[in-house]
Amino acid sequence: MTKAAGAYGPWGIVAGGSDGVGVAFAHGMAARGINVVLVARRVPVLEEAARALRARHGVEVRTVALDLSAAGALAELERATADLEVGLLVYNAGADTRSAAFLDKDLDAHLQLVHRNCTAVLEAAYRFGAPMAARGRGGMVLVTSGAAWAGGARLAAYGASKAFDLVLAESLWAEWRDSGVDVLGLVLGRTDTPSHRRMREAGGESYGGELADPYDVAEEALAHLADGPTWIHGSPDPAGGSPFGALSRRDAVLAMSRGSAASGEGSGVRR
Repeated sequence: MTKAAGAYGPWGIVAGGSDGVGVAFAHGMAARGINVVLVARRVPVLEEAARALRARHGVEVRTVALDLSAAGALAELERATADLEVGLLVYNAGADTRSAAFLDKDLDAHLQLVHRNCTAVLEAAYRFGAPMAARGRGGMVLVTSGAAWAGGARLAAYGASKAFDLVLAESLWAEWRDSGVDVLGLVLGRTDTPSHRRMREAGGESYGGELADPYDVAEEALAHLADGPTWIHGSPDPAGGSPFGALSRRDAVLAMSRGSAASGEGSGVRR
């Protein structure tokens, strides 16, 4: 079900919008005539992405350089966009580029991940969702991962944070579905992004196996934004349930852990 761009404009925000799935979302939004705010940490990459969007689509683009794991980042983003009517939010930040056992990572690294993937997502949904609900129109995509389906070895903080995002998206969909605001929890599998490639290179791994194209991912999500609460990219039943089906929780955790051990990345669930 594709809704008119007017339901989501005139501005959209992509958190984590400098490359990969984020920049693909930005192009999909711009192709629909929506002006774009790109949010990420790296200024040169942000500006390069902004130039490409302006040249290709002729839309307005604003860049906001922020570390979304930092305290006060979402309040700063709200101030930086206070003069804009934001009708679409895509929260795509939050990939974990180093797979490791729970105690092999510093506590600060875990806490930063949880803040970026949980607290900041909730805050973004609250700050930008409230005006959408008041206007009676808008859209929100929270990008999560197959790691959300069950716990797994080497996935503790990442998988838990992505489960938070999935349940948050589904809950907001339930609350806002009759208010004109569409919410979609987008579940990704292995996707050909710079962060995915950096992770595999760091682990000395090849790019074996099929990877989703970021532009296909973004286009499919935007086309089905009104079909929430959940969309599982690459699944034969994208609006269906967990791929673990009728497995017990214990067996699902063991299956996820085997996948993590075999691939070094949690059954290929990271984007």
